[in-house]
Parts: sequence; structure tokens; C-alpha cells
Amino acid sequence: MSTTTTTTVTMQQEQPSLLHLRSHIDQLDKHGFLFGQKLTASMSPLLHDVVYKGLGLNWEQIRLDSTDMDLFLRLIRHPKFYGASVTMPHKVAIIPHLDELTEECRDVGACNTLFLRPRPGGGPRLLCGANTDVIGIRESFVQNIPDRSLYAGRPAMVIGGGGAARSAVYALHKWLGATCIYVASRDAAEVDAVVAECTQRAYGARLVHVETVEQAEALEAPGAIVACIPDFPPVSEGEKALRRITEVMLRKQRKGAILEMCYNPSPYTALGALAEAEGWQVILGTEALIWQGIEQDKYWTGRNTSELPVAQVKTAIAARLAQISKI
Repeated sequence: MSTTTTTTVTMQQEQPSLLHLRSHIDQLDKHGFLFGQKLTASMSPLLHDVVYKGLGLNWEQIRLDSTDMDLFLRLIRHPKFYGASVTMPHKVAIIPHLDELTEECRDVGACNTLFLRPRPGGGPRLLCGANTDVIGIRESFVQNIPDRSLYAGRPAMVIGGGGAARSAVYALHKWLGATCIYVASRDAAEVDAVVAECTQRAYGARLVHVETVEQAEALEAPGAIVACIPDFPPVSEGEKALRRITEVMLRKQRKGAILEMCYNPSPYTALGALAEAEGWQVILGTEALIWQGIEQDKYWTGRNTSELPVAQVKTAIAARLAQISKI
């Protein structure tokens, strides 16, 4: 397993942090950023460190813990900058600052990957946005569930209503063969927003807002579930109702596969344990992390998946998971 010495830059005391950052960048051939907040537990820099070491590249993804978009936009003008992972709270806020968006990024309305293209005719490089979260969700099912009939041609379900839920709806709709998609959240307004956005993109009619246990009991069992909520015990009435709806779906006679997107601080969640006890195939959220990260490195290095050290990445993430489970 590779051991990463990834630099973390927290912009609370900007001048000392920037001086340290510039000194560190001078030692690299290229650098990228993980831009967001609460980044300490993120496995993204570890994943990319394994890829770059496997390819013999003196590159590094640097944690940039900041809410300062203007600062980020200044830093990425550096000639050694290759791209960035963009996480909360910036996935939507970054979009107006980009020159081009991929189809997935545009349709989901959120960007988690910034990459560069030469500008025709010369000049500053084009800032381009992609959404590789959708690829991570797709590949989590494709790579881990050999029998596609377990989920394709059946309803699917998304638990939650945030950015990850939007990516899940897109992946289930476009690639995973869902006949319709149940959406349930602790907050009905979140689901309404998701349905409205998907309607604008011509697939809102395939979404079904599941609001009650009685409604859940009457629905056909989903084949694929993507859970996009934190691993906290339900406290509010909305959270308790969502858990009851989820339990109804998991206890239906026909089972399927569930991708538990939560992996921080651990991918071994209460919901995952409940699903496993009910006979579901559980896919850990670190699978989505791996495949979305590999897709990012395809943009940044120009290599195909077959040219990237995927096996080494899986080994490194598994070793980190073993450390987490011991803790």
C-alpha cells in the first residue's frame, strides 16, 4: 500500500498557508486540489497518490480546505495545475466559473471534477467541469453485480435528496435499466426539487415520490437502491418515517443490490447492516469512490482505465478500510 504525504492547506491563516503551499508545489511536476470542507477523512488524495506513484508521476492532489472560491480560482491559474476534485459546498457554485461542461455535469447540475483543455488559438486553458460521481455509481453496480437482471428492468430507489441523490437518479435512469425510480427523503421539499429538475431534463416522469409506509407497501420491490444519507440514527419525525419506508422496501420478498454511498467515517453503516440481514447484496460506498476517482484520473492523465493501476488502488483502499474497522 502506498503511504501518502498529501499536504493539507486550511485557509484560516491565508498568508502562512499560501507560503507553505507555494514551497510544496515547487517540489512537484504537477499538482491538483481537493477543494471543499471537512476533508481530513477523505480518501481521495490517497487514491490519486496510488495512481500517480503507479504511473511514476511526481504529482499530488493537495487538500484545500476552504470556502474561498476567489482564492481557488486564482490558485488554479498556476502552470503546474492539472485539475481538481470539487466537493461540498462547491459542487454547484463552481459551475458558473467554468468554460465547458460534460453532458453528465450539465444534466446533473453539479460538478465534482475540474479538468483543463487547450484553448483553440492559444491563451489561458479552458476550465472544464465533469461529474464522475455518476460513473462511480454506475460502475459500483456493473463491477460488483455480475447478474445485471438483479436490477435492470426493475424499479430502483434513491434514498435522500441532495447532490449525491441527483447523481444516483441520473445513473439509474441512463445506464442501469431502471423502469422507474422511487425517491424518498426526510424532507419532501428536497424530493420536489429533484423531481422538478429531472422534469426539466425530460425524465422526471419516471420518478415516484414515496412519502408513506402505506405507499411503500403497495409498490413493486426495487432491484437497485442507492442510499445517499449520513449514517446517523433517525431522530426527527422525517428521519424516522424515511427509515420505516426503507425497511418496508428491504423486507419485500424479492431482493436486489444496495449501494450505501456513505463511507465517512466508516463504510460499515447501520443501513448497510440492516440490508445485509434482509438478504440484500451490499456495495460499500468506497466502490463509488474508487470508480469515480479512476474516471477523474482518466481526464487528468489522458490514460485509459486499462492503463491505470486499478488493482493497486483497490488494495490501498481495502488496507485503509481495515485500519478504520480496527479503530
